[in-house]
Amino acid sequence: MGILDLGRLRIPGQGEEMGMKIEVLGPGCRNCEVLYQNVTKALEIAGLKDQVQVEKIKEPQYFLKMGVFTTPGLVINGEVVSTARVLTTEQVLEILKPKLKAEEPG
Repeated sequence: MGILDLGRLRIPGQGEEMGMKIEVLGPGCRNCEVLYQNVTKALEIAGLKDQVQVEKIKEPQYFLKMGVFTTPGLVINGEVVSTARVLTTEQVLEILKPKLKAEEPG
């Protein structure tokens, strides 16, 4: 049923299992909540729900520090990947795909 077959995933350049952190930045509005739900659903589809830390950040000073002036914002491992958009589950998966690397067989 998955949209993308991401296989067993690792962060590129690291030999350890996933240590990814995703932050959804916003004051708690409906759009921020929908983005959070879409991120969670994307991680479930990719089989990463238990391997990735997802946080809602509601502190405006943190938004400014990250350069997010319009919410919701999406930050992956400290990198702002989206602002002012409610990404769909599919769009979140597309953003995650290049950030992850399938484990080589063997």
